[in-house]
Amino acid sequence: MRKFLTSICAAAMALAFGSAAQAQDKVIHMGTMSWEDLTPITGITRKVLEDKGYTVEVTEFSEWGIAFAAMTRGDIDIMASQTDYVSHDYWVRNMNALEKISPVSHGLYQAFAVPSYVDIASIEDLNANADKFGGKIIGIEPGSGLMRDAASAVDAYALDLELVEGSTGAMTAALKAAEDRGEWIAVTVWQPSWMMQKFGLKFLEDPKGVFPGAQSYYWIGTKGFSAENPGAREAIASVYVPLEDITAINSAVNDGKTMDEAVADWVGAHAELIGRWEDIKSE
Repeated sequence: MRKFLTSICAAAMALAFGSAAQAQDKVIHMGTMSWEDLTPITGITRKVLEDKGYTVEVTEFSEWGIAFAAMTRGDIDIMASQTDYVSHDYWVRNMNALEKISPVSHGLYQAFAVPSYVDIASIEDLNANADKFGGKIIGIEPGSGLMRDAASAVDAYALDLELVEGSTGAMTAALKAAEDRGEWIAVTVWQPSWMMQKFGLKFLEDPKGVFPGAQSYYWIGTKGFSAENPGAREAIASVYVPLEDITAINSAVNDGKTMDEAVADWVGAHAELIGRWEDIKSE
């Protein structure tokens, strides 16, 4: 019996040490878009994987098409994405070569918003107050998914306000100027965004349902990633970052911190939570 127990213990130790060594030898190639919602998710998940012994190399992409092409080629292993909305077309086009690993956040939403002091609640209230808004809704870059939906909303609600194309920077500047003067302004904006917190914005109700409802973020990977990397999959699946935390991290960046500093501060403040994530399943 003693020999049997000794053999069992030895096998268990070998498995544990072997798995740990396997993690230390494993390089995970992680992709990300340099967006304010995805960058914190990427940084936090990278920390959890590195604590498990993995080496994580991050590649930033500027366009979904390039990122998905890199994943289907195997240049990157995993990436966080909003597969049901922002990157939906690319996901559907490439899903046979990819897999969903796990959800990592929820609540992505894009629509018309106004400062909290503006006394209207719905998109249906815009026409009656068009003069107070200067006859305009201030938008962002043309061609974005948000602007596409915003144009659909203008048509669906027969709005008499002009949807102004421009840039995120120009919209933010216009929003700040209006807030400083206490003026009414309507903008196209998204959550999570530091702007929602900084300017105290509120989304206008959308009774026609033109703007898609709250969406989830998922970690996705090359097909077979979870089966080939069960330990990494468990670590990734343990991570969940609430939308308000993503917003807080980006507010810190807007106030002058680097993204790495803001993520490190969040990690430090949530060490106990991360410890529980890492204990969910050891390799």
